[in-house]
Amino acid sequence: MEPNRLGDITAFVATVKTGSFTTAADMLGLTRSAVGKSVARLETRLHTRLLHRTTRKLSLTDEGKAVYERWRQVLDDLDEIEATMLDRRDQPSGTLRLTSSLSFGQRHILPLLDQFLKQWPEVSADIRFTDRFIDLVEEGFDIAVRIGAPREDSQLLTRTVAWQQFATCASPDYLAKKGVPQHPGDLVQHDTIAFASGEKSIAWRFQTPDGLHLCEAPARLTIDSSEAMRDAALAGFGLVHIPTYITGNDLRAGTLVEVLKPFRPPPEPIRVVYPSKRHLSPRIRAFIDLLIERWQAGVPWEI
Repeated sequence: MEPNRLGDITAFVATVKTGSFTTAADMLGLTRSAVGKSVARLETRLHTRLLHRTTRKLSLTDEGKAVYERWRQVLDDLDEIEATMLDRRDQPSGTLRLTSSLSFGQRHILPLLDQFLKQWPEVSADIRFTDRFIDLVEEGFDIAVRIGAPREDSQLLTRTVAWQQFATCASPDYLAKKGVPQHPGDLVQHDTIAFASGEKSIAWRFQTPDGLHLCEAPARLTIDSSEAMRDAALAGFGLVHIPTYITGNDLRAGTLVEVLKPFRPPPEPIRVVYPSKRHLSPRIRAFIDLLIERWQAGVPWEI
């Protein structure tokens, strides 16, 4: 399509609607001469006259009538498309592609997604709850909820929406049998349940007056699932050191009891991460706003 064809069609339709080159020019912010030249270019391109011109009025030729309705409809459709896109700019729609770690996602993202999708019926969701690291840009995701310090990545933006806190706890039955540790150094006398990452267990971290203390005492039980660690602690296998977003309800109910609370490690950020696009889509912005609204005043899992 020639660059000025749409402008010529717009000028022609405006001229027919108003019945005057002068009025059409005023409506379009052009000169009368520019509007007349636009109509003339259309006639030259189509090799036919579209308007009868007299000193008193303009009227459509038969050929002009044939193209006017179709061109008017095209312009109306374009106006409708623009209006729809402007409306979509303000109203969340489309598919939200989101990823989060398995346990955190199932426990705390899924309930919010239910509320989010009910609030915005034009949005659908494509979710990956996995402990595998997902490259948002490479794999086409809108947003991730991640825990811990951010990686340096110029293609991503990040915002902290809550905090993760580790707590050491065990069942009341276990503590009644084995006693309550008073210091991280006492853990060598206890049965512990450790998290396995590959072939290595993750050390437990504690904040002491002397600084950060790492406990790497041999575990009685090693598991590669935080949820299974919780289940083992509830069953009385021993002490666990896992996030309160997993054990919060158990600690409130008393089915698990926290120990070594004065030695809790520093909290870690829970962040939303999203590609650094100039225009953030309404669905991403709305979901981030929901997380902030629900969590920054206080997270439901903390005690």
